[in-house]
Amino acid sequence: MIHVIFVCKGNICRSPMAEAIFRKKVQDVGLANEISVDSAGTGNWHIGNPPHPGTIEMLKQHSIPHEDLIARQIQPEDLQKFNYIVVMDEQNMAMIRNLGNVRQQMFRLLELVPSIPENNVPDPYYDGQFDRVYEWISLGCDALLEKIQKDHHLDTV
Repeated sequence: MIHVIFVCKGNICRSPMAEAIFRKKVQDVGLANEISVDSAGTGNWHIGNPPHPGTIEMLKQHSIPHEDLIARQIQPEDLQKFNYIVVMDEQNMAMIRNLGNVRQQMFRLLELVPSIPENNVPDPYYDGQFDRVYEWISLGCDALLEKIQKDHHLDTV
């Protein structure tokens, strides 16, 4: 099993959106038995809470299941469990490095999308631009799925 975790600051906006989008894309290509998906935040402010209403609205608009998403904080053991640690911005990456030795692949999601001039997914918690964040995360998830399929020689249905 290939384990993927998306990480943002509070695990209520960007990372749960990425988790839900990526999980749907993985299911759509028939790889749900090969790839597990999770998300977490670097902070502890929202532990146990559902995603932000803006995230839920975007997922609903695109018919993406979201009911099981609950915020949690990333733990040092996650650095060993997950094959791909996909962060939303440079600050998240720095905070994860402070947790311990990262031996898995860790990168910002938008590094996989050269057509987007920004490498950090902006936090819609502050600017309310959930639609732009959805679009960018969706493109990043497409690229991530392609990367994982290539890295692990996985065929789709």
